[in-house]
Amino acid sequence: MSESDFLPEGTLRGLPGPLPAEERILWRGAPTVHGVMLRAFHARLVMLWFAAAAGLLALGAGLSEGPARALAVAGPTLLTGLLALALLWLFSWLVHRTTVYTITDRRVVMHVGIALPITLNLPHAQIESAGLRLFADGSGDIPLQLPPGERVAYLHLWPHARPWRVSRPEPMLRSVPDAHRVAALLAPALAARAAGTARIGEPLVSAPERPKAPAGRLAAAGSR
Repeated sequence: MSESDFLPEGTLRGLPGPLPAEERILWRGAPTVHGVMLRAFHARLVMLWFAAAAGLLALGAGLSEGPARALAVAGPTLLTGLLALALLWLFSWLVHRTTVYTITDRRVVMHVGIALPITLNLPHAQIESAGLRLFADGSGDIPLQLPPGERVAYLHLWPHARPWRVSRPEPMLRSVPDAHRVAALLAPALAARAAGTARIGEPLVSAPERPKAPAGRLAAAGSR
């Protein structure tokens, strides 16, 4: 039995209920496995740590007992590192498999969680601003800043939270593919809701102009 068995008929995966007739979906997606593994679980640091540990052990054993002993000592450490990377890949795949980000012309819905899934329903009118951090492969992070008083626990969000924003957590669409296009779809939707417009025009696929309304601001945000 899956979680979809408990949802009303006609409900898309990742949504809390059927989509209203007047609401339309702009984009649906999930984090990339590669991005979650590298930037949420820091696989590079894990790999470097095990490589450095294996190198130090091999150096000490090699100087005192020769190359054969150095390989024998470093081997188990390297094997443990490979197993750790395999586990990180598995967790990253599970994050990818269980996450659904949905952007409509009225809200952002984040269905997240591996063991205990939750669904966050974020109306555009309740989003103060959104950021965009692009990576070399075209994927990117889109953090969403909520107004004061609107809080979601950081541990409930992670890894779908902007790093280091613990006192005022920001939900984040993490490592979404083709992030520039996703941002270009979200920006006019936020601007339209900030202006009090019920619907927006056709989704934009090019970089949007910076809206004047605070809730529609979508600017490049680096890691802070």
